[in-house]
Amino acid sequence: MAKPATSNRPSARVVQLRKGATLEMVRLTCPDSAQALKIAESFGTAVVDSDGIRDEHERMITASSASLAEGLGEKAMQIHLQRIVGAFVGSAHGAGQFYSRAVSEAREATAKASNDARDEDLDGPVGYDSAAQRKREFAADMGVQAHALRMAAEGAVAAYEQVIGEAWKPFDRPVDNPGASLDRKAADAQMAALG
Repeated sequence: MAKPATSNRPSARVVQLRKGATLEMVRLTCPDSAQALKIAESFGTAVVDSDGIRDEHERMITASSASLAEGLGEKAMQIHLQRIVGAFVGSAHGAGQFYSRAVSEAREATAKASNDARDEDLDGPVGYDSAAQRKREFAADMGVQAHALRMAAEGAVAAYEQVIGEAWKPFDRPVDNPGASLDRKAADAQMAALG
């Protein structure tokens, strides 16, 4: 009986990367200035100072970088700002995704409310908004918030480029052992504890 040939070569390991949110992803999910103004006018909410938010965040990060310049080397500054800007972009992207879901729920509730045969979707008692109206108002609030965070992220990205001298891009971090299941990780940890 012949033994199968074994290779002494280490197998190539494929490293999966967890993709970070990009500014383009934020722009696709969060309302722009024109849409935020339209939301504010339609729902009677506060008009957001888009340019002010963007400029203030750009100034804040630039000033913070200037105060750290003596204590951080060039690479350390780049890593620090990479993380700071990544947090702003990630926050805006999350808000944009939440806004998109809120809009979908508002559309669905509004479509259901337009069907006269559905008693549960009719307007509430006098003085109370319908469920569809509450969902539309909630989506509007989320839209304004997502827009504000988008402008903060855009300011942070502009500051990064100003301080570092190159365009910001998200850090793609390796996924921790993507093939291992939770049970396998637990078994490995228990075996390691046993020695």
